Amino acid sequence: MRRWLGRPRLCLLQAARAAPRPRDPPRAPAGTRGWCGSAAGRPSMTPLPLSYTVFDGPAPQPPLVFLHGLLGSKGNFRAIARALVQRSGRKVLTMDARNHGESPHSATMSYEAMSLDVQRLLRQLHLPKCVLVGHSMGGKTAMTLALQQPDLVERLVSVDISPTESVTVTNFQAYISAMRRVSIPSGIPRSTARRLAEDQLRPVIQVSAVRRFLLTNLVEAEGQYMWRVNLEAISHHMANIMGFPAFHSPYPGPTLFLAGSDSPYVSSEDYPEIERLFPEAEIQYISGAGHWVHADKSQEFITAICNFLLLP
Repeated sequence: MRRWLGRPRLCLLQAARAAPRPRDPPRAPAGTRGWCGSAAGRPSMTPLPLSYTVFDGPAPQPPLVFLHGLLGSKGNFRAIARALVQRSGRKVLTMDARNHGESPHSATMSYEAMSLDVQRLLRQLHLPKCVLVGHSMGGKTAMTLALQQPDLVERLVSVDISPTESVTVTNFQAYISAMRRVSIPSGIPRSTARRLAEDQLRPVIQVSAVRRFLLTNLVEAEGQYMWRVNLEAISHHMANIMGFPAFHSPYPGPTLFLAGSDSPYVSSEDYPEIERLFPEAEIQYISGAGHWVHADKSQEFITAICNFLLLP
């Protein structure tokens, strides 16, 4: 039975057919598995060695692999990972995407490239199959990998993101612009540096939880404070990050779109494209959660993941 949190009990197909569609979201032209279009002028897609953390569990089932969102890091899912090891017994893996956290920086920033990074790590760790759980940018990376290499993915969870363009609902470009304007003198205590950075972000970013999230990227190196995310590369490739590659072969495995009821990132307008690419998908909305579902409603998030894994 379809499980829904905080929204009417409608199956995906019914909801997609009944949903009003005042406008059609922009779509890339249909293509083959992987990235569509000409390879001419495209940067080399050399996979990068990602930084990761393993939370070990005794269960033999495929591990859960968490992919964070834009401007996040593997630390975003530390508490969630520990809880899921206890609940499921499965091994849980968290990783930093390229240009984020402790992973290498690169001028290339596309979902094809980020999918190859994850595939490289799965091969390195001898993981032939996994449950992919991706939030926002990580959700689009997870969807790309599942659509390209469905045999690697036992199940797929996309957290508060759909396989469509996100440019009309996002504030991330404003966040990045505000972060790039932050100026902090060297040689001051970390607490002072964080307070100065937050003061400079506040005029643009009024929500304190969002400011705290962004400030997790502030690091010190030899007395100088800087952002550990590659803001230049991310800003340059924002159109790629807000978009989604074109596919016409669906992922046939079980898929969960887990969204916040207070977030605009998964709407009824997205249902037809979700159904086309993920025919076995179910959609759940967690009541009272925004875009950062796992932070806003962590217990409900963990329960939804466990239910999707068919755990008692």
